[in-house]
Amino acid sequence: MPQILLVDDEPSQRQSLRKVLRARDFKTAEAGSVAEAQDQISGGKFDLVITEMNLPGTSGKELIRLCAPTPVIVMTNYASLRSAVEAMKLGAADYIAKPCTPADLVAVVDQAMVGIDESTGAGSNYTGRSDEGFFTGKCDAIRSLLRNIEKVARTDSTCLILGETGTGKELTARQVHLNSARADRRMVAVNCAAIPDTLIESELFGYEKGAFTGANTSRVGLIEAADGGTLFLDEIGELPLAAQARLLRFIQEGEIRRIGSTSSKRVNVRLLCATHRDLAALASRNEFRQDLYYRINVLRLEMPPLRERGDDVNDMAHWFVSRLSSEMGMPGKSLTDNALHAISRYHWPGNIRELEHAIERGVVMAEGSEICVDDLGLETNAIRPIPQRPRDSERSSPVTTATHEAPNETAQDVGVSEELSLEDYFQRFVLEYQDSMSETELAKKLGISRKCLWERRQRFGLPRRNGRKKTA
Repeated sequence: MPQILLVDDEPSQRQSLRKVLRARDFKTAEAGSVAEAQDQISGGKFDLVITEMNLPGTSGKELIRLCAPTPVIVMTNYASLRSAVEAMKLGAADYIAKPCTPADLVAVVDQAMVGIDESTGAGSNYTGRSDEGFFTGKCDAIRSLLRNIEKVARTDSTCLILGETGTGKELTARQVHLNSARADRRMVAVNCAAIPDTLIESELFGYEKGAFTGANTSRVGLIEAADGGTLFLDEIGELPLAAQARLLRFIQEGEIRRIGSTSSKRVNVRLLCATHRDLAALASRNEFRQDLYYRINVLRLEMPPLRERGDDVNDMAHWFVSRLSSEMGMPGKSLTDNALHAISRYHWPGNIRELEHAIERGVVMAEGSEICVDDLGLETNAIRPIPQRPRDSERSSPVTTATHEAPNETAQDVGVSEELSLEDYFQRFVLEYQDSMSETELAKKLGISRKCLWERRQRFGLPRRNGRKKTA
């Protein structure tokens, strides 16, 4: 398993890089300065070093010399690309322009690994993220998707994966790759929206030394890096028209030509594409090449949005709580019933990615062992109304009043109109039972903490009145 040394004086930056690389089955070590990195290098064997340019004390460029022959990728801001070019002249394998997306990072690391394989003559069997820790689900839409993934994986045909943002299109592409005959080869993922228009062609097709100013060495393109394996083009709808024309030739002829080269090279690459946009509509407006659309729309996988996955939503929420708690080294937590009801009725415009971030926020913000609604930080205007549920007539009530029904009901049992929002629902329940229940009892019935109850009272202008009415 490849080992990578991360050198950055910002712990949060190292944490972000570590999370992305470990998700792709890389081992990582960290250092906050060149001096720390030198100690790490002398004590261990690394396949790759990723360093920030501006470090306290010695510059990150010094690592290029210290780490030789281990390749070094430098990280730099767009405003200091000149220093990145200088680093390339010193022998850096590549650079990453900050801020970078996970796809950008993985693409650059994959290409650096190709260089390692070529220099050592060894073949790489790194295939990217494994399918371990992948939540599948049991709803009908996902079962149908999994059956179709198996069918698509048996072929080498081009496949188009459609779905809203955050529905897991890249994970699905990896499932196709891992279930295909190319599973022991590399899968290279490219986010077409994250690469500047001026660089997209050189990134995809590579270039020869001297092809343009700053091209001091030849560089393998991402398509060539995926030779024998799978190329995943995410957000292909954002690809510039000029790059679309070159991509079309690659699909038709199975060959590429580096920028500045006079000869073509044949490659054997399985192409998977994904987009959240309507490519047919774009093609009708000449914003996407129609011939390219027909070429990539051979097989199709459609990702269901999270709001249409039924009970999978709550099951996935529990799964994220367990996984994220473990990753962050925190004690196990659980979701309150109220939080689960809100999760199941939330619209989830950001789909799985938004759910994961909401659960991560809840795991961090929860004060005790339970995660309540307020900890998740959901937008209340995206929560569907809670339907009226029948009361359990057999349930006994420890407290009765002459004017109120049994307050032993939970917050979901109150007979309110289906048109009420969650906020209206909370206010009505509090006003209905605050004279017959203590704050602790109210919080328990609502499935939230006393602190959450107090905060909501302040937000909605429902201060606790002194004293409680006596029950009959």
